Amino acid sequence: MTEANDLTGGVVADEPGGPTDGAARGRGPDAAPPGDRPGTGRRAAKRREGLEPPLRHRIITVSLLTVAAIYFLTPVYWLVVSSTKSSSDLFGTFGFWFHDPHPLDFLHRVLTYDDGIYARWFANSLMYAGVGALAATLLSAAAGYALAKYRFPGREGIFNVILAGVLIPGTALALPLYLLFSEIGLANTYWAVLIPSVVSPFGVYLCRIYAAAAVPDSLLEAARIDGAGEARIFSTLGLRLMTPALVTVFLFQFVHIWNNFFLPLVMLSDSDLYPIQLGLTSWQGYADRQPELYQYTVGGAFLSVLPLMVLMGVLQRYWRTGLTEGSVKA
Repeated sequence: MTEANDLTGGVVADEPGGPTDGAARGRGPDAAPPGDRPGTGRRAAKRREGLEPPLRHRIITVSLLTVAAIYFLTPVYWLVVSSTKSSSDLFGTFGFWFHDPHPLDFLHRVLTYDDGIYARWFANSLMYAGVGALAATLLSAAAGYALAKYRFPGREGIFNVILAGVLIPGTALALPLYLLFSEIGLANTYWAVLIPSVVSPFGVYLCRIYAAAAVPDSLLEAARIDGAGEARIFSTLGLRLMTPALVTVFLFQFVHIWNNFFLPLVMLSDSDLYPIQLGLTSWQGYADRQPELYQYTVGGAFLSVLPLMVLMGVLQRYWRTGLTEGSVKA
């Protein structure tokens, strides 16, 4: 009976070349032929399912990204080239190509001019941006976590006030802050720049939105059942799960403080307290009488970009999503 079924079926199931031969050898019916390159079958399957965009869309996307990259990197390239030139070559040679480059010599002059005042400005900027961004990140994380995970009277009103703070430009607050710090005797000190820098309404807004989406309530309840206190839950669970948002807040605040010009201009009168941006502006103001300051200003601007580039390269690996995936069962 079995032999008759095999004969009438036309193909024996276990016969080479039969319908189950590919599956028996580890290939499914959608697998690519043996001669195809690895990944071709998956690419074809994505194309059939509509997951892979058409070729023309990819070409347009890559072209637009290339144009955007050129637009943003061209000033950096000009800065690199100009930092290797003397003040006379800055105005007498083609701006986008090298001419008798001596980068180390010129950068050494920048760092040693006026008893190394640029190094002091650089250290001031690192202190303002580093300490201010770190304090602003922790404060934003605590405020955003509390607004997202605790229910208390006036919660939405407080959040709306913070949200309104995002819309107020920093320049509008500089003069009131100066009058306030003058009354308490903190004007022309490090605190006059540091204290306003630790407040980030946008950071609070971002941390609240991210904490509401990325920190599961069931995970917090499980920690409370295990006997963990609220401070421990926040430090061990909340901060870890909010890492991508915290990195974003830290980087945005660091760049904002590093590039801040108007607040130090209003608050500080002692050049030893200047950050880089204010110091370079003071050099540029004297460049008409001392032409070498043009080259020092360009070289100092090039050095001021390096910490931001390093910070972006180091922190970008922390921008990941789905950190809580799998931590809670559905």
